[in-house]
Amino acid sequence: MTPLLNTQDTTRDLVGPWSAVSCTDTELATRIQELEKEMRVLLWEQLQYIAEADHRAIHTETTARSLQVWLQGLLNIDPRDAKTRVTVARNVEDRQTFHGELMPPGLPDTAAALAEGAIGLDHARVIVNGIRRLPDYARCHQVAEVESTLAGFARTMSPRELEKLAERIRYLLDQDGAYRDEEAQHEARELYYATTRDGMTVIKAKLDRETGAKFAALMQPLAAPRPEIDGEKDPRTVGQRNADGFAALLDLALDHDGMPRTSGQRPQMTIAIDFDDLKQGLGLADEDRMPGTLNTERAITAQNARRIACDAEILPIVLDGDSLPLDVGRAKRTAPTHIRAALLRRDGVCAFPGCDRPPGTPEAHHVQHWVDGGATDLDNMVMLCAHHHRTLHNQRWDIAMHDGRPEFIPPSTVDPRRTPRPGGRALPAQHREYLRELIPAPRGPAGDS
Repeated sequence: MTPLLNTQDTTRDLVGPWSAVSCTDTELATRIQELEKEMRVLLWEQLQYIAEADHRAIHTETTARSLQVWLQGLLNIDPRDAKTRVTVARNVEDRQTFHGELMPPGLPDTAAALAEGAIGLDHARVIVNGIRRLPDYARCHQVAEVESTLAGFARTMSPRELEKLAERIRYLLDQDGAYRDEEAQHEARELYYATTRDGMTVIKAKLDRETGAKFAALMQPLAAPRPEIDGEKDPRTVGQRNADGFAALLDLALDHDGMPRTSGQRPQMTIAIDFDDLKQGLGLADEDRMPGTLNTERAITAQNARRIACDAEILPIVLDGDSLPLDVGRAKRTAPTHIRAALLRRDGVCAFPGCDRPPGTPEAHHVQHWVDGGATDLDNMVMLCAHHHRTLHNQRWDIAMHDGRPEFIPPSTVDPRRTPRPGGRALPAQHREYLRELIPAPRGPAGDS
């Protein structure tokens, strides 16, 4: 037994094979594996005792209404964990007949793998649930084969991967039942959304597997981490990346011609805002500008209204002093198809320096804002991803056009010298400029040196 340590002992005082700090890397990894195996073997032993407690109905001597509840209180574990242990114990126990003869467990291969420490409790749970979901004829004639297969793969698969295999076996042996389950999932589909008091939207959904697969296929590339820049990883959390991916998905939907139309128009987000507040934009402090109003009847700042109004499927309803519509949109505010094509050719998906085609729908930004009289043409627009579009507005970067290409001028908070940074994709002419020194000089007439 390990001796008790004096409170003044330090880690350096630890000696012996049980000291983690004295191990090499190889020894450390080996010992972690050994301890996991030992814990699994002890778990199998505990499951035998749980099965015996079940036979004795030991919980009836307490106030617990079931063995699961009794075990939950005894071990201070979650209800799901307690239920799993009881369920697995009933299937891997060493059974006896009335005459005291030993019988193999209900799931012998699973019990053997547990006893060896080759698999854990979660593996066993997957196997038990997989067997339970088999159709009646398979449980009568193919249990041994299925259980042997699952227990064998459990030795090398994670519980999650094993669960996928168990499902495929069930689909193979019970296609009618699987189809009924899929239809039931479709009937159980639901999605709710609501606006909270602070103006944020909360979405709760439960999707059938087909719709869920579509959603995942669209979200995964849109919510992927942005490429590292100078060794700095994407600072967004997984939740923030998913939210940004969902926002990009909405942009794609709004931009699609297949969206259903109402009164001949595609769905549009609207912003109602006083013209003077929108025109002043970034020029005044926030408290000096009245907010706009979204079609959800929630407020939005003039600063964000200017950013959104650059190039998006929104309808800016500009109001006069009496809050009456002064102008609804502007015919050439949103870049037409031929302008967007030219911008994509010049800038790529995003012209911001160092941006490597992030996920999402590119947005055409006016260098001189459209509300300030800026033209919707190639010399006054740049393509930006949603992230850098927001960055440009929030950090107040400036853009200047040089030889028909955008240059980004950082704010003093980013670069005190505000050194312009070229943006957009390199063109063949620019490549030649970069490689001028490597291009051989043309040869003159023969004999010239």
